[in-house]
Amino acid sequence: MPIGGQAVLEGVMLQDGERVVLAVRTPTGEVAVEPLPTRFSSPRLERLPFVRGSVRLVQMLSLGWAALQRSAELAFPDEASGSRGGGIAVLLLAVLFVVGGFMLLPAYLAGFLGIENRVLFNLAEGGIRVLLFLGYLGAISLLPDVRRVFQYHGAEHKVVHAYEEGEASLERARKRSPVHPRCGTSFLLLFVLVAILVFSLVPTPNLWVRLGARVLLLPVVAGITYEVLRLAARWPRAWWLRPLVLPGLLLQRLTTREPTDDQLEVALAALRYVTDPASARSSSTTA
Repeated sequence: MPIGGQAVLEGVMLQDGERVVLAVRTPTGEVAVEPLPTRFSSPRLERLPFVRGSVRLVQMLSLGWAALQRSAELAFPDEASGSRGGGIAVLLLAVLFVVGGFMLLPAYLAGFLGIENRVLFNLAEGGIRVLLFLGYLGAISLLPDVRRVFQYHGAEHKVVHAYEEGEASLERARKRSPVHPRCGTSFLLLFVLVAILVFSLVPTPNLWVRLGARVLLLPVVAGITYEVLRLAARWPRAWWLRPLVLPGLLLQRLTTREPTDDQLEVALAALRYVTDPASARSSSTTA
């Protein structure tokens, strides 16, 4: 499994197979590096094409939430001290927002357009979903704290690029691109495009059938999307894959920012830890 991860509060989380590491800049200026337990690990399912996409999505959502919670505790210990009690409620609200706002609401709104043709209807629904997604990203990118997370997002991509090219150094990482074809942002946008195609195969006689089908087909869409991104990562110069991954790469210009050297150092600390078996013997460290 290739290295992947995400930006968190004042740091990054990286995963290499079963090893997951969180690196966060603490208020003292040190870099705290800690392992995180893997979740929902199922090696057999993770090897099955079109099934592993849904497994991987569940894993990343669970790991991502745990990493965000822990990064808040490390980066802002005073503010995060009372955050655990409401964590489940916040997570449930986030899931409802994603499923309702990005999956179900476009299907509902498209019903008012009076389009009979199934393909055209799904194109209209997908267009609404893309607009909502872009509007959401554009709105949160105006927040200073989110822009800082986007810088760590860029740092994560830069160090992974440097590692995949054989030299994970600060100097090498500085010169690498902040966009990466396996990014979750690319996954989300490609997910929307694949959903248009998959949903077009399902009759839409009424609203409830339409909404139910969208929910039931989410694992299918996730599976196809994941396999396309795997192909794109394996053959990054394949011309026939470029139209599928290019929109996601362009969108990353919105969700990534050029990081500072301090932020790159945090990402490199996570990378050194996750790729060096000897460093995993310690439960936490500073750099």
